[in-house]
Amino acid sequence: MKIFLAGATGVIGQRLVPRLVAAGHVVGGLTRSAGKTELLSELGAEPIVCDVFDRSALVEAVQEFKPDLILNELTDLPDDVTRIGEFTALNARIRTEGNQNLIDAARQSGSPKILAQSVAWQLPDGPDKLAVHELERVVLAEGGVVLSYGQFYGPGTYNEADVPAEPRVHIDRAADLTVEALGSATGVVVITD
Repeated sequence: MKIFLAGATGVIGQRLVPRLVAAGHVVGGLTRSAGKTELLSELGAEPIVCDVFDRSALVEAVQEFKPDLILNELTDLPDDVTRIGEFTALNARIRTEGNQNLIDAARQSGSPKILAQSVAWQLPDGPDKLAVHELERVVLAEGGVVLSYGQFYGPGTYNEADVPAEPRVHIDRAADLTVEALGSATGVVVITD
């Protein structure tokens, strides 16, 4: 398949690209940073530089790539976990507006299947929880698949040395299970240890 991977340079995206390529897929890796194109090429993806919030440019990028599937692994989180509270609004925006822009691009590009990242744990009331519910609702309404991940742990995650509380999933297992989930029917796929 041709897979348009949004969030290709993120923690899980960097693990997904080589696995997807090894499974025989052609991967278009979306990044908003031109400085990350070399990394995407090294991982085996065709770099696509575009900001998910630039709706018209995103529609054009998806139309040009002609994917069979759009895999939304977008988040907007800081490298430093102690600053996560500062990114609540940004992360909520990428889950709502960013996800909706991907869906709009899909609709204008032959309606490829959509899979999108969500969380397997209960979020406290607030923007994050509302954004996750909206993302899930919209993806399922499009006949897509919600990937409900446990808390990541392992290299490159916020939990490199410690194993977080359940639900949790090692980052490499999360990537393996995501590749397996590509053919899933519409619904929610829980990805945990």
